[in-house]
Amino acid sequence: SQHNSIRTININNEMIPRNQEVAKAGYESQEVLHDLRTLYLERILPVEELCHFHKVGNLQLDGASFSSPPMVMLIGPYSAGKTSFIKHLVGKSFPGERVGIEPTTDKFVAIMNSEDEERIVPGNALTVTPNTPFAGLEKFGNGFLTRFEGSQVTGSEILKNLLIVDTPGILTGEKQTIGRSYNYQEVLEWFAERSDMIILMFDVQKIDVSDELSAAIKSLPKHYNKVRVILNKADSISQQNLVKVYGALLWNLGRVITTPEIVKVYIGSFWDQPLKNADTKNFMENEMSDLMSDLASLPRLGAVHKINDMVKRLRQIRVLVLIEDHLRKKMPMLGKDKKKKEIIRDLPVFFRDIMEKHELSPGDFPEIQTFKKFLQQTDISSFPRIAGKKMKKGGRLEDIELALKESMPDMLNRLPGVASAMAEPEWC
Repeated sequence: SQHNSIRTININNEMIPRNQEVAKAGYESQEVLHDLRTLYLERILPVEELCHFHKVGNLQLDGASFSSPPMVMLIGPYSAGKTSFIKHLVGKSFPGERVGIEPTTDKFVAIMNSEDEERIVPGNALTVTPNTPFAGLEKFGNGFLTRFEGSQVTGSEILKNLLIVDTPGILTGEKQTIGRSYNYQEVLEWFAERSDMIILMFDVQKIDVSDELSAAIKSLPKHYNKVRVILNKADSISQQNLVKVYGALLWNLGRVITTPEIVKVYIGSFWDQPLKNADTKNFMENEMSDLMSDLASLPRLGAVHKINDMVKRLRQIRVLVLIEDHLRKKMPMLGKDKKKKEIIRDLPVFFRDIMEKHELSPGDFPEIQTFKKFLQQTDISSFPRIAGKKMKKGGRLEDIELALKESMPDMLNRLPGVASAMAEPEWC
């Protein structure tokens, strides 16, 4: 029935209640994320504001950073079946869907849940819509926002716990960038930073990695642990040819992704038609079911990712506090301008001294050029002293240390199945 198709994932006429798994996992993580948001607003954000954390390339987190559901982004060549896959996953058609053998999706489309009516929301409106994670897209301007829209869908249980982003199908050659008034790779990286899973989708008949697709994949090295690959429409070829295509796809991707790990590839035909090839039917059913289980784990994994991201953020805040305290102590009563120029010139040396003194990781330090620009526009004498009143005589830094050592591990332990959730994926 239509009701059942909405509430479950139909894999070759087998009704599998994956959406219920997603929903259950989503409820389990909500309380932890609520506590994470409270900790951030009460203890962490005040330190960020004191040490100018948002002026050195970091965005302030908003409510949607904690309350929005996990995000899944789809990337791939045109006609790889991304839109049909979304329709299959959601269990119904969605506003604005375009399916065809020619390039159809020419926009970034966020498919999300709606409690009242189905509609298309323009990109500019999405950036100011409460409880959505898209406010930061304003920086890409109207050139991008006119090519971005939201598709709000009712009656899909999976969209209550997942947010899906479809990207423009990638072509080959210069035709791809004609008329594009935004930087595709920068936008892609913005979404990748906020995604909990990135799906690369290929048509079994079109497994070449174009220059544009290669550039897109290479722009995401920090997010390879989130990537899953789908070899779609695999039911259309024989088992023997499928083995050859699978090997060729791995070889093509290996030229782009220079990591020693083997890429995890899910093989199937992700649409609402039954599988026809008896030789590969059972194998594909298992592959497709495994992918659905992977998606069902995202609400819990999404909470884990948010906690891990907060740990990274806390480490960066701690480093910034120590840098600013160190540099302020270097400022003399007279000749401040001369000393400031000296600090900017020798900033790598100061960074190394701070790193060695406090045994810090170089990966937690701000980017040198970004910090130099920040220093040029800032009065170093205004930096907060760790022992000063603004920092509560060291209490603010203690809040950061306690969050790292106690609050974050406690929140991870409260998530059901966290041990399995923390296991590294096959490609990371």
